[in-house]
Amino acid sequence: MSKSKYKIIAESSNNLRIELIESINQEDSIQIIELSRELELVFGVNASFNPKNINKYFNKNTFPFITRLEEKIIGFIIGVPLENFSNESWSHYDTNLGKNNTIYTYTYLIKEFYRKKGGYSKTLKMIYINWCKKQGYKYVTGHVKKGISKKFPSQIEVIKIFPNWYNCGYPFEYYRRKL
Repeated sequence: MSKSKYKIIAESSNNLRIELIESINQEDSIQIIELSRELELVFGVNASFNPKNINKYFNKNTFPFITRLEEKIIGFIIGVPLENFSNESWSHYDTNLGKNNTIYTYTYLIKEFYRKKGGYSKTLKMIYINWCKKQGYKYVTGHVKKGISKKFPSQIEVIKIFPNWYNCGYPFEYYRRKL
């Protein structure tokens, strides 16, 4: 079995490791697909990854970071240059489209058991944000449930509110954060 191809971005003494994935193997794909099922609770069954779509998001053209604790994947965050979404109508609300200065956060998930424990969520997000800055990105954007961005630690601009984001039944806001 081939191993996932990755670059270690950070390691800690408590067996926590953040990796930037270039290509993903079957074993890691299975773990991520299983973990992504937690997304279905909010976004519906089409939100989780599957064997047919996982390579669309975990490849060398995207920026997927995974969090491993004792070799088990407990979370991930996927950054994608905003320009990759130029065919999506929502992206045209962003005045930075075409400037190559914005990273869109496609998915951010920590396994429910590990949320609010050990700082895993904050660690992953901090490492992701710092990596984006080092790559020259000026902004990070994403979609979150309406009101969530008010809890973010830095100044956020809500660009557009979508009343029923992809028929999930909730209003979502498209936000921008300066890095």
